[in-house]
Amino acid sequence: MPLAILYSRAIAGIESPLVTVEVHIANGLPGFTIVGLPEAEVKESKDRVRAALQNARFEFPARRITVNLAPADLPKESGRFDLPIALGILAATGQIPADKLDHYEWAGELALTGELRAIRGALAMTWGASRSGRAFVLPHQNAAEAALVGQATVYPATSLLQICEHLAGRELLLRYDSGRTKAVAGEGTDKDSSSSAHAGMDEVKGQGHAKRALEIAAAGGHSVLMIGPPGTGKSMLAARLPGILPSMTEDEALEAAAMQSLGSAGFSISNWKLRPYRSPHHTASGVALVGGGSNPRPGEISLAMNGVLFLDELPEFDRKVLEVLREPLESGRITISRAARQADFPARFQLIAAMNPCPCGYLGHYNGKCRCTPDQVARYRGKISGPLLDRIDMQIEVAAVSDSDLMRQTQGETSASIRQRVEAAHQRQLQRQGKANCRLTVKEIDEYCVPDSTAENLLKQAINRLHFSARAYHRILKVARTIADLAESNAITSAHVAEAVHYRKLDKNPAR
Repeated sequence: MPLAILYSRAIAGIESPLVTVEVHIANGLPGFTIVGLPEAEVKESKDRVRAALQNARFEFPARRITVNLAPADLPKESGRFDLPIALGILAATGQIPADKLDHYEWAGELALTGELRAIRGALAMTWGASRSGRAFVLPHQNAAEAALVGQATVYPATSLLQICEHLAGRELLLRYDSGRTKAVAGEGTDKDSSSSAHAGMDEVKGQGHAKRALEIAAAGGHSVLMIGPPGTGKSMLAARLPGILPSMTEDEALEAAAMQSLGSAGFSISNWKLRPYRSPHHTASGVALVGGGSNPRPGEISLAMNGVLFLDELPEFDRKVLEVLREPLESGRITISRAARQADFPARFQLIAAMNPCPCGYLGHYNGKCRCTPDQVARYRGKISGPLLDRIDMQIEVAAVSDSDLMRQTQGETSASIRQRVEAAHQRQLQRQGKANCRLTVKEIDEYCVPDSTAENLLKQAINRLHFSARAYHRILKVARTIADLAESNAITSAHVAEAVHYRKLDKNPAR
């Protein structure tokens, strides 16, 4: 039969649409044509497939070969189609049986020797294959990642020859044991495993106020801006936040892993159920942060899915770059729109930012060496727009560490003990409303974040005196709800509201 039909997957945003690979062998002048909107990597598969078949001792037909990747209007990229194209040629020329090809979905890049190389987006593709009811055959390097999809049937392979042996019934591929994946990923370990994977809070000397703010942020998923002189531990505190975050659920871990598998670095099985921590340099572009490109790929906000995005030296980022964060901070999604296509990526991340209080960095430092004028300070802080600041739940000052705290040898509270309180507060939120406090809608705020009468009067005074926006009002209530959860209180009292207001009254243009 001069026609063979196989199935594979493309990547379109977070989705993995089905691609039908049709291979036709016809008489005529020898030629090799790939149609179906292939990009450069797919067009180059002609040379890889030809060399791989010849080096594997198969016959490459000296006839007219046409490969159609359907649907025709969906762009196809990367070398993942090498394997189905090669198998299609072999099946269409009768060199391998074609009766079982439609039982599987295929993906893999071919080396010139016929060996299989790893592909990008294996986890997202396996998710799609599992819903279709077909098994998935892919390079062995991606097998552990793909097997994280619990209901998937994954067959890892090392070479084209091994797959042909399987289809011929001589030596069958072995289904990947998902139990091995769970063992490698540390499934079933104790809850302190996540905190032990990160540096501990006990290494941070002093900064009790900042530690308290990060504990509240971790419990409710709130965003934080830290302002302080250089050397006060802002970056150090941010790097330790993932160690006190609540443990990830299976769905959260799969979402985070799927997003990372779409990135250029791929996903490492050793990071399974560890909160992502992304810290892009301040020279990053807007596309690097939110994603994009002719074939849209996820940016830092999506790669930090269910984890932490840390922006150090916040005013040094280009202002236009920072403004692209406004909508994702509110909606938890980002839509990349281009003339030819559109892609949606989830972007539920926890923003932690740090900045100096002035251009020289030493405003308010006890050494008194800051010589910045009020206009210079206002101009420097004005690089962060009001609308963006309004979307950051908690804004705290991180003062310089005193000599006594710095030279003290006693250990502070460990990340494990802080994490226990965070876990308890997080569970209260899940039992009450099924989600973290940071994701509450306006209707849910009115239902679950009702302050008592004294707290309500205090909040009214704060709004009138400090001129909070409606958004700031709602964020204060959500932070106060988290503080009450940490205190194991059902009611939101004036003390909870007062502490929440304290994290919103940072002066953008401080007087000297």
